[in-house]
Amino acid sequence: MDVIGSRNLRWVIEHRAGTYDDKEFIVFEDNQGNVRRYSYKQVNELVNKFANILINTGVKKGDKVVVHLHNSPEYVICWFAIAKIGAVMVCTNILYPAYEMEYCVSFSDSVVIITEPEYMPMINSIRSNCPKIKNILLWRTSPYYRNKELFPNTILISDLLEDTSSKLPEVKIDPEDELIMLFTSGTTARPKGCLLTHANAVYAGIFGSQWWKITDKDRNLSFMPYFHVNGQFISIMPTLTAGATLIILERFSATRYMEQARRHCATIATLVGATCLMLLNQPATALDAKNDIRIVPYAIAIPEEKWDEFEKRFDVKLCDLWGMTETLGATTINPLDGVLKRNCIGLPRLGIDVMIANDEGKEVPVRTIGEILVKGIPGRTLFKGYYKNSEATEEIFRGGWLHSGDNGCMDEDGYFHFVDRKKDMIHVGGENVAASEVEDVIVHYPKVNECAVISTPDPIREEAVKTLVVLKEGESATEEEIINFCKERLAKFKVPKFVEFRESLPKASVGNKIQKAKLREEEWEKWEKARTS
Repeated sequence: MDVIGSRNLRWVIEHRAGTYDDKEFIVFEDNQGNVRRYSYKQVNELVNKFANILINTGVKKGDKVVVHLHNSPEYVICWFAIAKIGAVMVCTNILYPAYEMEYCVSFSDSVVIITEPEYMPMINSIRSNCPKIKNILLWRTSPYYRNKELFPNTILISDLLEDTSSKLPEVKIDPEDELIMLFTSGTTARPKGCLLTHANAVYAGIFGSQWWKITDKDRNLSFMPYFHVNGQFISIMPTLTAGATLIILERFSATRYMEQARRHCATIATLVGATCLMLLNQPATALDAKNDIRIVPYAIAIPEEKWDEFEKRFDVKLCDLWGMTETLGATTINPLDGVLKRNCIGLPRLGIDVMIANDEGKEVPVRTIGEILVKGIPGRTLFKGYYKNSEATEEIFRGGWLHSGDNGCMDEDGYFHFVDRKKDMIHVGGENVAASEVEDVIVHYPKVNECAVISTPDPIREEAVKTLVVLKEGESATEEEIINFCKERLAKFKVPKFVEFRESLPKASVGNKIQKAKLREEEWEKWEKARTS
């Protein structure tokens, strides 16, 4: 028996509601500064009511339900309600345009979409191409939006909640039943559906609350998107598991963030490199260090001098980590009780093994760069697999180890250090962008013969997307044309920031493959020369 045992997410929710009852669970501040508060008991009752609404619309165990919402209490309620009836939440990025949204809805075989009014024009534009969708449920509707003529063929959740029972029927849920489908960028042209289980969520809550020493006195400030594993497994699950309070910000605002942290008495907060730099770029004030934050779980390296400046200015401790959706988020983490090394991704969490390996899967010596491999139990301490893609699942788990596609090394103390991405990925302010996915869109522009998408340095967001384009003979195009074409088909963070037109691209002598490594090297060398000149 492992630490997860036979528990599922429904058990965790109901156990915490029974233990903490009227204790504050969720504090939500929207973009206008309005604040709502919910106790553990109130959240559990709303979850049960909404779960019954889902059942009444025909959702059953195993069904896929798309959640397309901003960070909000409603997002948490949706997730927990879907979990309690044994259905699967399909998380979609709120930045998706219709092209990407249609793919995710159709590929996932979802039967319901839960969204809010601002996304209805986009949802309506794809609805006819998603025949498996039986119902669209609309949440976060103001009295104005409750005019049903504005949104025909939708179910307004707020109209049903009050008269729906909070008594929920029992559903048999195995810990390894699927709970979430997250779309993760990979080296293929379209995102893969990453399946996470109830056991994964329970385990993430246990290791997260223990590692960061979260107790029921803590107040976890959360803005990382809930359609990512970071928001779900680093923010929500450890908070719920510890009986702490979750402070939800609808969106991150660098100008308001530290004031919000002070006002809500936050004791823990999660950041990425881009948000750290954005906060440092704000004018310093005498209040910066007057906060209660004791630890910031943090990902994506920033320069040493910025690290030092951040900790001194805000009087907080950054705790670096590494992970991916397939490894349930935080996988190697700096220890609070041991030596906390700067710009080091730390030690393996409990319940897994981590190894640095060569291309043959063999462990390499200390300080030698190789691929980061993780060993655990699929469906329990690692993700279960990719939806409708057994080949990709077998590939990532080859040899009994999960192959991350990231390069790193281990030092003499057993701490791990991230080096770079082995796979063709671009990291844009905390979002992973698969170069191949962007290329697949650009090559469909009628004037384009071929293209290569690479990373280029960005002072705030770590990297930006750049495309090198070769046009068809006799054609001409502008940078704006290519960018606008991408904007219609890709989420904003995936759209190239720079377009460079070339007569040709360098090719390998064998296979005629574009030499992207050479292009990336040239690009980064050019920026380094410009920076130091």
